[in-house]
Amino acid sequence: MLATADALGRLLDAARQVDARERVDTLDALNRVLAADVTSPLDVPPMHTSSMDGYAVRIADLAGAGEGAPVTLRVSQRIPAGHAAGPLAAGTAARIFTGATVPPGADAVVMQEMAQASDDGRVAFGQAPTAGEWITQQGADIRRGSVILPAGTRLTPQALGLAASVGCAQLEVVRRVRVAIFFTGDELRMPGEPLEPGAIYNSNRFTLRALLAKLGCEVTDLGIVPDRLDATRETLRRAAADHDLILTCGGVSVGEEDHVKPAVEAEGRISMWQIAMKPGKPLAFGAVRRGGAVRDEAFFIGLPGNPVSSFCTFLLFVRPFLLRLAGVTSVAPRVYSMRADFSQKKGDRRNEFLRARVNASGGLDLFENQSSAVLTSTVWGDGLIDNPPNHAIGAGEIVRFIPFSELTR
Repeated sequence: MLATADALGRLLDAARQVDARERVDTLDALNRVLAADVTSPLDVPPMHTSSMDGYAVRIADLAGAGEGAPVTLRVSQRIPAGHAAGPLAAGTAARIFTGATVPPGADAVVMQEMAQASDDGRVAFGQAPTAGEWITQQGADIRRGSVILPAGTRLTPQALGLAASVGCAQLEVVRRVRVAIFFTGDELRMPGEPLEPGAIYNSNRFTLRALLAKLGCEVTDLGIVPDRLDATRETLRRAAADHDLILTCGGVSVGEEDHVKPAVEAEGRISMWQIAMKPGKPLAFGAVRRGGAVRDEAFFIGLPGNPVSSFCTFLLFVRPFLLRLAGVTSVAPRVYSMRADFSQKKGDRRNEFLRARVNASGGLDLFENQSSAVLTSTVWGDGLIDNPPNHAIGAGEIVRFIPFSELTR
């Protein structure tokens, strides 16, 4: 069995970014991946602006303020945000509002609370400001010609706002990754169908499709495939035709009714099988030929059928693999060092991923039943403890914790 780090390394080394690109409206680009750098065509802000409601002044005109009587200036213009500003005449002040253009000649803004306006169009200042006070300089946020979003960035709401701030109406992005998914097991039923003896509801279909949707994939759901080698091979051929990845759930173990592995070997190749992790040992990776061509392949990943096993292996292996296909440069989740508020006297020979949640004192509690069939642990928990092989955990020990929020975005 491969160590988890080695297995992930093999997957990411094999991943090839989708080469097709398209232009989409910035408003519709959430979670898409940039195929090209976004370079700013302008400074942001594009001019000096006021960061306060107040008065734009020449510091030289207020040289005597604070040494006795206040200095009074005539208000020569009013500048709301979005309006042009004329040059500031010497010996005058300009009424200015937050975000408005600072008039040429002004070198400071005095906030309105520090000035006393009168009804005759004049304003008194009790002290002189410092140079640049309450002025946001042109280009303080972004300089013209700078790269504000590099290729490989997955577009968050704030990234879309940043692109819009420099006038980008459209963005060049990588085509969505196309994923075909199917499930094996004659025992599987869909919610709403009768549940005969020996049958179970197909929870994995709902979990995995939702995870794929969150990653922005274009998903083809081929449903539940009968536990037969010929049916599995036919479905693999159909899925390989126009998809980047074939994802299956179930049938990758060594039982007589586990047909996925031999089907993939007949239609393509298996290059990795069985990971030294718990839950989730039977994880398969390979490829399926398209139309019989040797070098034209769709990637294949086969997940185990137990619901927690399929959930965890998707988060730890499929998610980074899909992000790499989509062109994302940084695919590793953030890992946090946190205190274990429990003890586990015996470690497993495999790398364990334990469901845990954060308690009120900032430590981690462990879900009582760590079975791979207990799906309630994934809803109760906040994330996974990455516990090395053969390692017992003592109360108070610092452990590696990966929040689900890092693994499901």
